[in-house]
Amino acid sequence: MKEIKGLKDRLSKQRPDSWEDLPDLSLYMDQLISYMPRQLIPLEEGDALTAAMVNNYIKAGLLPRAEGKRYGRKHLAYLTAICALKPVLSMKELAELLNAVDNLHVVAEDWYAFFLGKLDESMNTVADSLDENAGEGDLPALALRLALDSYVNKLACQRVLALLEKQNKPAAPPATEKKKKPKPAAPPAGEKKKKK
Repeated sequence: MKEIKGLKDRLSKQRPDSWEDLPDLSLYMDQLISYMPRQLIPLEEGDALTAAMVNNYIKAGLLPRAEGKRYGRKHLAYLTAICALKPVLSMKELAELLNAVDNLHVVAEDWYAFFLGKLDESMNTVADSLDENAGEGDLPALALRLALDSYVNKLACQRVLALLEKQNKPAAPPATEKKKKPKPAAPPAGEKKKKK
């Protein structure tokens, strides 16, 4: 089927720009918005990134603040990851994942190369699984298999993120028994308590 072959080709060939190919000059918001569509494979026109979305990612702590209203390579790298993962992960899960990356103190360039490598593996795996000779009658089974793969991968991802969250929480101090304060001794019989 021609459409499946087209999808397979896009998944096999289209990739986000590498760190070296990202603009080396910082971009203003409108330039950033116009640059980002080439970073991922959009399926619909409504998938476009907006300035409001960028600001929400900054407020949520997913993206560093602009440097004097300008966005550099690190911003583009993070936005590429956010745009790829937001259909799959909640904002909380995205924050957990990106915070775990930040906790590793990895240079943004190295982290982005790792991200691109994993994205490349995933895209090639899916592309290889698509049968370009599939007919219209094969589409329901293909869609079901892809949906179930997504479901199982999401379950596994959520479990791993929960483990990451647990790992990153500071350990609670060991429980200690509270020492009971001794009750004041009762005055000997016949004596009254002294007033303070």
